[in-house]
Amino acid sequence: QVQLVESGGGSVQAGGSLRLSCAASGRAFSSLAMAWFRQAPGKEREFVAAITENGARTIYEDSVKGRFTISRDNAHDTVYLRMTSLKPEDTAVYYCNSGVLHYSGPYYPGNRWGQGTQVTVSS
Repeated sequence: QVQLVESGGGSVQAGGSLRLSCAASGRAFSSLAMAWFRQAPGKEREFVAAITENGARTIYEDSVKGRFTISRDNAHDTVYLRMTSLKPEDTAVYYCNSGVLHYSGPYYPGNRWGQGTQVTVSS
């Protein structure tokens, strides 16, 4: 089983930037597609971005396209989420997840989640 640990959250003003990290252990990271999800207070957890095992394909939720970038470093078993032009509506707990992403179609989440990292964006 893979273990996932997120970090990098914090409080920023609107328009600011953050980079989240998710460190994986316990299974060959390079065999896993990875994704970021987020959950705002009172709302369901929602998909943000995903990346294939080798980084060749990335997909994004519409509201973050052009502002967020998902990437990975297989040598260091880490996936990143670079967030720019942050908005108050981006405020949420951000989670990483290991799952399945083919070269077409949606991301299929697995059952492994990290503990989450809080991102708060003030106006």
